Amino acid sequence: MKLSDFDYDLPPERIGVTPARPRDAARLLHVATDGLHDYTMRDLPSLLRPGDLLVVNDTKVIPAQLTAMRGAAKIGITLDRRLDDGSWRVLLRNAKRVHMGDTLAIDPEFSAEVLQVLEGGAAFLRFTADDFYTALARTGALALPPYIARPEGLTAQDASDYQTMFAAHEGAVAAPTAGLHFTPELLAALAARGVETTRVTLHVGAGTFLPVRVEDVTQHKMHAERGFVTAETAAKINATRAAGGRIIPVGTTALRLIESAADETGTVHPFNSETDIFILPGYRFKVADLLVTNFHLPQSTLLMLVSAFAGTQRIREAYAHAIAAKYRFYSYGDACLLERA
Repeated sequence: MKLSDFDYDLPPERIGVTPARPRDAARLLHVATDGLHDYTMRDLPSLLRPGDLLVVNDTKVIPAQLTAMRGAAKIGITLDRRLDDGSWRVLLRNAKRVHMGDTLAIDPEFSAEVLQVLEGGAAFLRFTADDFYTALARTGALALPPYIARPEGLTAQDASDYQTMFAAHEGAVAAPTAGLHFTPELLAALAARGVETTRVTLHVGAGTFLPVRVEDVTQHKMHAERGFVTAETAAKINATRAAGGRIIPVGTTALRLIESAADETGTVHPFNSETDIFILPGYRFKVADLLVTNFHLPQSTLLMLVSAFAGTQRIREAYAHAIAAKYRFYSYGDACLLERA
């Protein structure tokens, strides 16, 4: 499989730079086995069945970009993921000026010790602060995707817009963007339809912004992210499947996590670990039946995932239709409901 197999041309004006307001007014392209159908997110309940189960990601986006000083050198820090010992894997800008044992000063009450510097600008840091997340809220900035231009800087509205209604557990660098389309009113309509919702947590890491740099995509090394599936959620997924209900992840993050937590029979188990699962065409899905997701970047691992899920040709046709019909793309864009090929 070649990287060029997952390319397409997107007019710049099709990139969503602000979300739909209200959120559930976003458009929804139903990519079904019998063709392509145009809806809005408010139509989602009518497209699902009583007994279906939505699986949402309740990670909470943190202000993951920091600026530190090492002497006179300015060092950019983007948090990636928290490790079990409390240290963080990060990506550094100006990394050549940083060495093991250095102290990076963020403000008078917040600094980081460099535990290890890795190739490619990554490092392990241990932060010093009485309350890490309070210090982060004081000094950090949101890591919006680079295609969402904010030439005059981030706004308070971005801090609200880039958080899903499910956000509960701090740790994500980027939002699980399919969840941005949901509102309390939409959830109530889904519940009235007999569609239940359960939660998992996958902390989206900084690697989500990194491009694939190899032409043979099977050689790409997927970034690891930390995920949690509780025993209660695993039991609910398994009971839904046993009763004939469909499992519908909201977003590729929720899909990757439940597939990581499943055994070969499709039984989902409690999960508390990192996952670097890389889903390419040819992958045999064990749990997910449908998928709610956004429109993804050309040559991205997420475009490869949805191609595996719905079929490469069907995704090409769906994206061509979406461009012609003026759907909005990427994190603040519109949504798809994909049926599994």
